[in-house]
Amino acid sequence: MKTYDTLAAVDLGSNSFRLEVARVSGDQLYPLDSLKETVRLAGGLGDDKRLDEATQARALACLHRFGERLRGLSPEAIRCVGTSALRMAKNADEFIPKAEIALGHPIEIVAGREEARLIYLGVAHSLPASPDRRLVVDIGGGSTEFIIGHGLKPHERESLHMGCVNFSKRFFAGGVIDKTALKAAEVAARVEVERIAREFSRGNWQQAVGSSGTARALRELLEQNGWSARGITADGLDKLRAQLLKAGHVDALDLAGLSRDRRPVIAGGFAIMAGLFAELGIEQMDVAEAAMREGILYDLLGRFHKQDMREATVGEFMRRYHIDTQQAARVKRVAQKLLAASGGQADENDLLFLDWAARLHEIGLSVSHGGYHRHSGYILENADMPGFSRTEQARLALLARAQRGALVKVPEFAEGQVSEHDRLLVWLLRQAVILCRSRAEPRLPDVKVELNGKRIRLELPGGWLERRPLTQRALDEEAVHWHAVGTRYVFA
Repeated sequence: MKTYDTLAAVDLGSNSFRLEVARVSGDQLYPLDSLKETVRLAGGLGDDKRLDEATQARALACLHRFGERLRGLSPEAIRCVGTSALRMAKNADEFIPKAEIALGHPIEIVAGREEARLIYLGVAHSLPASPDRRLVVDIGGGSTEFIIGHGLKPHERESLHMGCVNFSKRFFAGGVIDKTALKAAEVAARVEVERIAREFSRGNWQQAVGSSGTARALRELLEQNGWSARGITADGLDKLRAQLLKAGHVDALDLAGLSRDRRPVIAGGFAIMAGLFAELGIEQMDVAEAAMREGILYDLLGRFHKQDMREATVGEFMRRYHIDTQQAARVKRVAQKLLAASGGQADENDLLFLDWAARLHEIGLSVSHGGYHRHSGYILENADMPGFSRTEQARLALLARAQRGALVKVPEFAEGQVSEHDRLLVWLLRQAVILCRSRAEPRLPDVKVELNGKRIRLELPGGWLERRPLTQRALDEEAVHWHAVGTRYVFA
């Protein structure tokens, strides 16, 4: 796999959008440039969970500026990730295409636990090596991630739907802070954290670490006002609570270390931090300078250095779901042979997905033999798959669902929403599954494959099909399925 000397990460957070550019030196990254804009995407979500027009316009203007900075960098060396607000937004499918045009690059939406993994990866690389198990907490604009890990490896990961933006909007509308609202916000945070308290409470780790804006803002407030000697402390939070109540409104807060950008969401962030301190038994929390954007960069670096987390996940799924590795290898070899014979336009990313789909296509057999391809698609789309974005899981799920049966029953095919690249991968996987149906080496001789728009021709050596009537019948049915979705498929 090609390597790059410069990598870039774009973190589309629910409070701030951030861009980080770093230079690669061996296995290390050295920051070159960093941009941050407070967009407050989560604040633009109405009661109907749709992003309002003003917030969309603000976000698109920011992405247009980020896009200028990314010009000249290799597209493969850039990763753009959306988080909680884009997971929640019901009109994300309408917004994201506009955002990708403004930025000039594709945007991936990651699940909460994948967000947690990336956060931990960034934080772990920024901290000194330690034998301790660490609790990492990241209070974002729309969600809070909790991770327990050791070294560079996360062991427990959770994401809760509470963030400084949505809590500030919910409990402190207009910036008003009173005793009733503050207590209600802290209790609401504790109720959320109670669900995960057994796995994340004090006895499961030795060091607590906060990351991202809320943790850094609270540290600055406590340290600069003399309420903490280091980091965030339970006693310091008690003193800050008293000051919040005394002020009565965020605009009346006159505290050293409180920035203008952080002021509107400080009450919500404080309530969440105070709630999780109380519920998890935290007394003191250090604060890391790195967060998710650094994690994105290190994850991207790992892909180029043969340490792709997605590859590790595929291997783990093969073990967990007891996949027949010999059959998976046969299907993979045949699919790759057909691709080589076709001369089809498949890039490095396509080859990865064909590989993974071939190895995981029978994962649904762990549920039921009947309609296993549908079970395979469901698992791959909905399982927790570290390293994969939601977009990537949806692509894998499409390949798995479409591996057999009527293509018109696959929504993406029925609605004409399949790219030419995915159409080719589906064809390759389906033919490989058919040719390997006996679960023995098909001893497939040299073949010819012609691709011409919506026409596919497969040419097999003379007499090969005549000796395999079951395969010939399956290919006859296959031609009918492809014709139903607008592709002429002939074989001889």
